[in-house]
Amino acid sequence: MNKNNFAILMAGGVGSRFWPVSTARQPKQFRDLLGSGETLIQTTFRRLTNLVPAENIYILTNESYDGLVKEQLPQVANEQIVLEPVMRNTAPAVLLAALKIQKKNKNAVMIMAPSDHWIEDEAAFTEDIKVAFEACRNEDKIITLGIKPSFPNTGYGYIQFDATDAGKIKKVEKFTEKPSFEKAKEFLKQGNYLWNAGIFIWNIDFITRSFQRNLSGMYELFLKGNDILNTSEEMDFIKENYPAASDISIDYGILEKENNINVIPATFDWNDLGTWGSLYNEVEKDENENAVLNARVVARNAKGNILSSNSNKVIVVDGLKDHIVVDEEEVLIIVPKEKEQEIKQIRQEVQDKFGNNLG
Repeated sequence: MNKNNFAILMAGGVGSRFWPVSTARQPKQFRDLLGSGETLIQTTFRRLTNLVPAENIYILTNESYDGLVKEQLPQVANEQIVLEPVMRNTAPAVLLAALKIQKKNKNAVMIMAPSDHWIEDEAAFTEDIKVAFEACRNEDKIITLGIKPSFPNTGYGYIQFDATDAGKIKKVEKFTEKPSFEKAKEFLKQGNYLWNAGIFIWNIDFITRSFQRNLSGMYELFLKGNDILNTSEEMDFIKENYPAASDISIDYGILEKENNINVIPATFDWNDLGTWGSLYNEVEKDENENAVLNARVVARNAKGNILSSNSNKVIVVDGLKDHIVVDEEEVLIIVPKEKEQEIKQIRQEVQDKFGNNLG
């Protein structure tokens, strides 16, 4: 395994569309949503060890999740956990991790990956990332992985690529954030659009220079602490300076400003597990297409539901079709599957009425 391969796992989100299972206290990346015996972050970490030495995998998360990371990934050293004292989107966290990695290994090639995605064919994932690593090792480019769309999803970003490129790696022509349904249908018809999986690969020298060019204020802010990164003084520096960083994503801060961006159409199945509906698609169903998670169910004239509890509770449903039913500690939610995108808003309404502790 190449000691110059590094990874950063993005693990700071709340996953509010998966509420009430995913909460601010224990987001979805720290839960075993699929009943596999591993939490999502444990699965992602293990998957990446096929490419990256375990000691070269960094976890980027909120400081309130430090204990969860150490509990679920005990093999990770303190130096590998980058704690955000405040939420500032992805760009500041990526830059901080990149500077830490650059100080450790100037020849590093790095993958940025979400910690909460489902990938079934891990061997195919490994091969695709190997191709990206080798392409970025000696060239100044960013490579992302795109997923072939199976339907006109309006919840994903899309990547348009140059269809004339014959090789495995194709030139990116444009990124489009969450299009309308009509626009998404048009993308599928054109055939040269992919879903944006949020996975990016680059060499460490190029990405730090890109930050210096495109987000110079942020770069200078963090560079002040370069001498103390990877030391016991690092946390104090981050707490003092991180809140002053711009609240901006890597997509807007870097990707939209760079030219040499390429995409590999992924050869593996992928699901971002962003909603209850996406989870429903990946779990086993009974003869009436009901998905049952950690519950004992009696389903009478019930079809197409997802039924979940936190304690293997008995759930009885009669005459219910295409609903999400989740019983989790203090919250029971019953909503039609077609309204899954509204769960984030429902969570906020519950917090406003009954307190933030329920979110």
